[in-house]
Amino acid sequence: MKRKAIFPGTFDPFTIGHYSLVKRSLELVDEIVIAIGVNDTKKTYFPLDKRINMIRSLYKDDSRIVVGTYDSLTVDYAKETGSNFIIRGIRSVNDFEYEKTIADMNRNISGIETIVLFTEPELTHISSTIVRELLRFGHDVSQFIPKGMNLD
Repeated sequence: MKRKAIFPGTFDPFTIGHYSLVKRSLELVDEIVIAIGVNDTKKTYFPLDKRINMIRSLYKDDSRIVVGTYDSLTVDYAKETGSNFIIRGIRSVNDFEYEKTIADMNRNISGIETIVLFTEPELTHISSTIVRELLRFGHDVSQFIPKGMNLD
């Protein structure tokens, strides 16, 4: 049976922390759907189509990575894509409490398991929120995004 997972998030923008989680997850599963959640209440920096294109271009040579979008419960999108797992990254104790609650609910209503990976220590300070703020004020963020990702 193919082990398929979704990696959900807003990815505004996709950071080296996200990139690291995808790379490490590919050691556990055969295919990953990078699932960009659409949340109309969130003010994003990059439009949805730009985020899709940035991530697709980053993984254009890796057939194990698919990029999709969804506007539903994450667990419903996981089922829709035929995914057996949801991948989540944790940077802090606060992240753990939140993710555990969601993972327990998702397993209860669907049977889909969540794979939790701890962020590598040298990347725990990086978040899309902080990178967006740096971008808004004109700072160079190249050290926080994967090499080869074009933000223009």
